[in-house]
Amino acid sequence: MNPKFTFFTLLIVLVSAKLSAQSAQGFVDINNDVHKNFHKAYEALDFELFKSIHSTNLIRVGGDWSQILTFEEYMNDQSQRFRQDKEQNLTPTIELRFFERIHNDSLASERGIYKFTIFTGMENERSFYGKFHVLLAKEKGSWKITMDYDSNEGQTIGQEDFKSAKTMHDFESFIGKEQ
Repeated sequence: MNPKFTFFTLLIVLVSAKLSAQSAQGFVDINNDVHKNFHKAYEALDFELFKSIHSTNLIRVGGDWSQILTFEEYMNDQSQRFRQDKEQNLTPTIELRFFERIHNDSLASERGIYKFTIFTGMENERSFYGKFHVLLAKEKGSWKITMDYDSNEGQTIGQEDFKSAKTMHDFESFIGKEQ
């Protein structure tokens, strides 16, 4: 085999792998643009912050309700929900853990388990669990949610599922992993 051909073939393979490889910085950027703001929006019941992390091309799928919503429909629902939660002093928190995180420079897919808690720190505190799958895309330099699917799988998701998934800061579990 021609040594030059072998060298250039190897170079192309290595460059291609590097271009498509996941990086810790990519996960940091996604966490900063989306997940941290998602948490803050729920904890502060800040609808405008919540809205800002979603693409206007969003597709929202509620598996438990067999429902697909556009950005406008979903934001109308969430606006009402945030307002009602404020009126009822629900003090919600949401935590995300992951069992799959895949990204390149402009697109990402993330699947995991969420824990949604209301009446946080009170006697009547309640937590709900479910699976989620989000697709993200970079828009004007920031990551945005373009598709958001969740389901509680017939209420079969629980604390053990949540604990078995990785935190949003555990990048090493996903870097270099064959997905």
